[in-house]
Amino acid sequence: MNGNPALADGVRTLGIDLSAEAIARFERYLDLLEKWNAVINLTAVRERSRMVTLHLLDSLTVVPRLAGKNRLLDVGSGAGMPGIPLAIALPHLQVTLLEANQKKAAFLRQARLELGLDNVQVVAERVEQWQTEERFDAVVSRAFSDLPDFVASARRLLAPDGSIIAMKGVVPFEEISRLAPDLVPEVVPVTVPHLSAERHLIVIGANRT
Repeated sequence: MNGNPALADGVRTLGIDLSAEAIARFERYLDLLEKWNAVINLTAVRERSRMVTLHLLDSLTVVPRLAGKNRLLDVGSGAGMPGIPLAIALPHLQVTLLEANQKKAAFLRQARLELGLDNVQVVAERVEQWQTEERFDAVVSRAFSDLPDFVASARRLLAPDGSIIAMKGVVPFEEISRLAPDLVPEVVPVTVPHLSAERHLIVIGANRT
């Protein structure tokens, strides 16, 4: 695996097998983030090496939770995390990026075009207002700060066997305590290569809603 050593090492540590084409797409994605970040505020992370860790590798920690899943919704996608990295790593996965900010949605559309991601679609809507008949095997977000609000917005979009996945730092015990009593989340600690900070996935299956 050629290209960015930190990315290559991190992907190996996560146990993910990426093609040379996928690695090239990740590099191009980083190029686009750097280019557009100079014009609009996509991310506060400016250094490319930190983008690899905090954006790409962090996003890829979700991969094991997507086994057997075909349709993913990324709510509040922002600059495309985790949806774009997951779409690159898992080309069979149909990924919808939901982002209400029009400038960020414009970036997402351009990234989809330039990266040749035919498995990605971009929707410029707020999740609370989005009307769709689509149902998803997984609904994921890094952007929602409040878990109960995310669950309330996302659960109607789940397929019968789908799951909600909230990406968090430390375990949000206070937010979990405000979930409905019938919702019992699975708290999954994950390790991001080259990062010492805590990361957790809060997973709620459709059968728990």
